[in-house]
Amino acid sequence: MKASELRQQSAAELEKQLHELLRELFNLRMQRGVGQLTRPSEMKAGRRNIARIKTVLTEMKVDR
Repeated sequence: MKASELRQQSAAELEKQLHELLRELFNLRMQRGVGQLTRPSEMKAGRRNIARIKTVLTEMKVDR
C-alpha cells in the first residue's frame, strides 16, 4: 500500500482500514506470544502500514 494510493481515499475509508490493521496487528502479537507466528516480517509491515495511514489522516486534517 502506497501513500499516494491512500491519499485518494476518503477519511472514513482510511479510518476503517486503520481499525482493521490494528486488529490484525493485535492478532499477530497474540500469535507471537504463543509461538505460532510464522512470518515475523508481517508485524513490521503492519506497523508501517498503520503509520502510513495515520500520516495521511493527519495531512488531511491539517489541509482543512
